Amino acid sequence: MSLAAAAARRPQALSWLYKPAHTDFFVQPKRAAASRERFLVLARAASSSSAKAKQLYVCSECGEQSAQWAGQCKACGKWNTLEKVVVQPAGDAGGGGGGARAAARFAAGKSAGGGASSDGEGPGGGAPTAFAGRPYRRSAWVVEAEAPQRLSDVSRRGFRQRWRLHLPGDNGRELGRVLGGGVVPGSLTLVGGEPGVGKSTLLLQMADMLTRAAPSSSSSSSSAAGSKASSTGSGSREQDVAQPPPPSAQQEQQQEAQGGGQAASQTVLYVSGEESVEQIGSRAERMGMAGNTDVFVYSATRLDGILDEIIRLQPAAVIVDSIQTVYLDEVSSSAGSITQVRECATALLQVAKRERIPVFLVGHVTKSGDLAGPRVLEHIVDTVVYMEGGRQQPVRLVRCMKNRYGNTDEVGVFEMHDDGMQVVPNPSALFLSDRDLAPNVSSAVAVVLEGTRPLLMEVQALCSPVPQGSPAPPSRFPSGVNRQRLALLLAVLGKHTEMRPYSVDVHLNVTGGLEMNEPATDLAVACAIASSYFEQPIARDVALIGEVGLGGELRPVGNIERRIAEAAKLGFRTFVIPASSNVHASQRLKGARMIECKTVVEAFRAVLGTRAREQP
Repeated sequence: MSLAAAAARRPQALSWLYKPAHTDFFVQPKRAAASRERFLVLARAASSSSAKAKQLYVCSECGEQSAQWAGQCKACGKWNTLEKVVVQPAGDAGGGGGGARAAARFAAGKSAGGGASSDGEGPGGGAPTAFAGRPYRRSAWVVEAEAPQRLSDVSRRGFRQRWRLHLPGDNGRELGRVLGGGVVPGSLTLVGGEPGVGKSTLLLQMADMLTRAAPSSSSSSSSAAGSKASSTGSGSREQDVAQPPPPSAQQEQQQEAQGGGQAASQTVLYVSGEESVEQIGSRAERMGMAGNTDVFVYSATRLDGILDEIIRLQPAAVIVDSIQTVYLDEVSSSAGSITQVRECATALLQVAKRERIPVFLVGHVTKSGDLAGPRVLEHIVDTVVYMEGGRQQPVRLVRCMKNRYGNTDEVGVFEMHDDGMQVVPNPSALFLSDRDLAPNVSSAVAVVLEGTRPLLMEVQALCSPVPQGSPAPPSRFPSGVNRQRLALLLAVLGKHTEMRPYSVDVHLNVTGGLEMNEPATDLAVACAIASSYFEQPIARDVALIGEVGLGGELRPVGNIERRIAEAAKLGFRTFVIPASSNVHASQRLKGARMIECKTVVEAFRAVLGTRAREQP
């Protein structure tokens, strides 16, 4: 057998054992480089095709990943929260996850359906969108811009005046204030809350308001160009907030090119994965919204089908109820798992940013009250809104926990009625309306600042003596007050006052089912406990504001003038505040009596028994 025949028959896996002895078998330099390049390509293809799925254990509370299962998460310390997740290898398309690939399919389907043409024009051949024609990157939350831009050039476009959609009506203004001034096109909002608190009811009302929402009518001027940007009509939606506003004539041409599709631009798609279409229709009939022809209801859980309907309808907003029921076909885990929630949220985020469509997601909560799913879900979304309120109470608080477009901790106050949520015009008067029903109860009024709104809350206290010889320690039953904060205040009162809290059971209740988590309520809680302990009432027109330190001293709090002004509107005339507070005399504080105290003992001497001294 010749040497060439032997070389041809040798095994490929053992080719490195054979070294040719004749120079004719050496590869020339150019051919060697080409062979090495071809070998690397084949090696990469072989490695990608032979990649196997990996198994990870992800904490359902904090999202920490671990290669092995453990009973306790090392990051957050929670028990039995590690769940098994199968990570599939990346495909040939280069997408990092199912969400990115689903968004890429959405872009391809929209281009094929005439939504975004290949030359970068917007829907219907209108103005070019900011991200039209650009591919979705692997594991990207948003589509990358073409090039860096100066902050001064971006700020010159006047987003504050023309960016948001303003919701109509009193309910719309209250929701808009919670969201930071209105709904931002292209934003992704997560709405959470306990089961039965009214999330679906609120979002169905939101869908009705979004069909009538209009951008700001005020115009913003550019100092550099000196040109005015007039806003579009109340029925049209701004397609591209990342581009400078065109002249009004060009806007009219674009509206004519779109065929005057103002009604289509105000269409809202309501997707429910938990209720049937008939159930949603029954709720809409009860709420008086059955005649709205611009709200499209769709009962589905498959994300690809939802994206297809978004392509077909081209709505102005999308509501998904809920994100835990939506699933992707290419993700092997079941709906509601960590992988499914993350990938579905990523796909909807990219669709929202690319098409400038505000998307609202309903999120489930765990037994501890936190939002269910991976912690990365709260990082993906732009705004997190949480609804609070007991089933026995009609009051609902809509609280903003995260907001990339406005203030956080803003609170909207609503009441649940048969026709839906109705805004409460004066929450403080509602919370204090029943004070006269129990005139002998030991209570105090605190002024809480929720976001930018001061609220007056009443805290009631009851101290009952512990039976003699009882082996059980004294009980503490706070409702609406943090238990650790209550323990701290009782320790301070036992150290620096004549009270002996270890000899009594302490019961606290914040009326209306509300919660007081601000340190500015310490003085009101302490005075309510002292009022019940010494059996000395507090006057009805006294409001208490201040934080109690470990030494029994009173510490100042922020925005105290705004708190006092809000309480003065409801008839409060006497205010107990820390002595170090800088309260400036103004017209809105006229007639208010300030009692400045340095310690909690001075505050007790000033307010306890005042009602008894006022009586003849």
